[in-house]
Amino acid sequence: MLAILLTPTRPGAPLTRPDGMPLAAALREQLRAAGARDVVSTDDPGEVAVLAGTAREPVLLCSGDLVAHTAVLRHLASSPMPGTVALVLPEPGAGPVGVVEDRNQVVAAGPAGEAGTAGTLTAAPTGASGGAVRVGVSDLPALVAAARTVAEAPPDPTPLLDRLLAALTRPGPASGTGITIFAHRVRLLVARRVADQAALAEAEAAVAAVDSDRAELRLSVKEKDDFFTTYFVSTWSPKVTKLCARLRLTPTGVTAISVAFALAAAVLFAVGGRPALVGGAILLYLGFVLDCVDGQLARYTRHFSPWGGWLDTIADRAKEYLVYAGLGIGVERAGGPGWALAIAAITLQTVRHMTDTWYGALHDEAAKRPKQVGSGGLGDRLSQASNRVQADTGSLTYWAKRTVVFPIGERWALIALTVAIFDPLVSLVAVLVWGGLAAAYTLALRTLRARSMRVAVLTGVDTTLHRDDGPAVRWLAALGRGAGLPGPLPLALLGALAGLALLGAGLAGLGTGPARWLVPLAVLVVLIAGLPAATPHGGALDWLVPAALRAAEYLLVIGAGLLVDADGAVIFALLFVLALRHYDLTARLEKRERAPLMHALGLGWDGRLLLLAVAVLVGPVAGRGALLVLTGYLSAIFVVNALRGWVPRDIPAPRQPADAAVGSGGHPAASDAFATAGAGEGHAATPGRPDRTGTPERREWDG
Repeated sequence: MLAILLTPTRPGAPLTRPDGMPLAAALREQLRAAGARDVVSTDDPGEVAVLAGTAREPVLLCSGDLVAHTAVLRHLASSPMPGTVALVLPEPGAGPVGVVEDRNQVVAAGPAGEAGTAGTLTAAPTGASGGAVRVGVSDLPALVAAARTVAEAPPDPTPLLDRLLAALTRPGPASGTGITIFAHRVRLLVARRVADQAALAEAEAAVAAVDSDRAELRLSVKEKDDFFTTYFVSTWSPKVTKLCARLRLTPTGVTAISVAFALAAAVLFAVGGRPALVGGAILLYLGFVLDCVDGQLARYTRHFSPWGGWLDTIADRAKEYLVYAGLGIGVERAGGPGWALAIAAITLQTVRHMTDTWYGALHDEAAKRPKQVGSGGLGDRLSQASNRVQADTGSLTYWAKRTVVFPIGERWALIALTVAIFDPLVSLVAVLVWGGLAAAYTLALRTLRARSMRVAVLTGVDTTLHRDDGPAVRWLAALGRGAGLPGPLPLALLGALAGLALLGAGLAGLGTGPARWLVPLAVLVVLIAGLPAATPHGGALDWLVPAALRAAEYLLVIGAGLLVDADGAVIFALLFVLALRHYDLTARLEKRERAPLMHALGLGWDGRLLLLAVAVLVGPVAGRGALLVLTGYLSAIFVVNALRGWVPRDIPAPRQPADAAVGSGGHPAASDAFATAGAGEGHAATPGRPDRTGTPERREWDG
């Protein structure tokens, strides 16, 4: 990583720390300790443009008036958020310029002023520029353009970093328009902008008064989490995190232990009997604690990588669905419809998560758009009410809103309690009831809010990839181009209805005679959803298209399986593999990763359904065989993509569990032991929008 120290031009002697070291020299040491390979000092925006234009790695910009813990710069440099991240001070007046944040993105920066005044903020600032920005490689051209814009502007006493940040957020072809700047808020640690020796001395004293390691351990816990996690996990999980760091466990190692606990719990749920059920519930809770610890350990030790973030995402879903399977087996052993309930649970949760992902992406896109005057409609009023509730942290309505959407912590808690007190049947039914109500609640409110926002999100990504289209749909899309068809969402919903009808036929026990022709008929109806695949998905509700296609495919698989009398375990296994494939796509969306290496070999939803339809027409045995073959084939592709497609690309500057020797005020001494090489394996936490510590937060809470 290249660090550019933007030394301010100031009259008189340079600012000097109490120990006699110039502040600029101390900052250079801190930047190297934070992971910078090279540190260049300049006050010329033209030179910044040249350096950014030739850089092939992230660039860390730091203002020469910043006094902070080394950990602040290290956290910013090693933030798991992709692209550009700006340090933000929580008090609007704490820096030379204010910033406006929306969904933890910096959407504007500049001095506060009246609306319409050139170069000023038109909205009330939510914080202040913290004096440091990490610019991702993909955003370096925007930094070059911003630096050139600043160089051509009239002289301005505002620090150079703040002028660059304002230019990056300012709309216009010569600025950073189109880039996302995440906000990295300072919390627990100290960061201050200083203008004179007195302010410098006061800031140094504030830095020295805070134990950096203790603060970093507290920062490893998410600032905002769900009710169960906040009060029944995070109250003691930092102690486990500290122990894991001392034992030199990696976040990936903790994830593996968490998976083992969940798998053991699933086995005990399948075995049944009160001791096994209680033991499984305890293991499930401990596994969830470790699921939180792996992310906390990654944040504490600053071990992040795309591989670790992907593994955390996939492991979370795999554990949950293995538990559903264990509960289903337990119900089957007791003579109940265990696999039917487990299949319903995995289908419901996967489709819900698809809507979570795309609604979150919709909100993130809306945050970058200029704010429109509210329409005054129901959706706009719901958005305003939701924002008020989110701002009222810790209130009854705040926790009710976070809990009603049935987040992961509440799901684990519900399963553990119901299975320990009652049995697996009650547990699965409870998951389906609460999950169904949560799905209805979130879908209704999100639909209304999305209609008021009127923001397109699928138009900015590879639509074919995230629809998971195959060759048949690409052919159909060519036929449907310019045919005046309805938008993509109505036809995708038609496909979901066709899948629901086939499921009804299977549940009605129509058998494998003439009823097997219903499978290709339903598949043909679903394929109609491929006709508008090439048209822009720019409708206000088109973010629902991927979830609708997932629902159509899963329902068709279940219905076809029932019509050929396939074993419930086989149907569940195929849905499990399909879910992992689709979670892989959402993880790539959120982490800005390329498409899977062997994505085309997955045939697309259309190819898989056509293969299944042909097999069912051949006969029940062929239909059951097709389910098995698809499960094995897609599993192999998934494993190869996992091993070859997520090559760890480390984010720099790991740290040891406790700070090494530091100089006065928490700055590194000559023997500072912080590594300056790339970090090892680790996690970028659960996918979702970033919270104020720079780590992604679950999207399930956005309702």
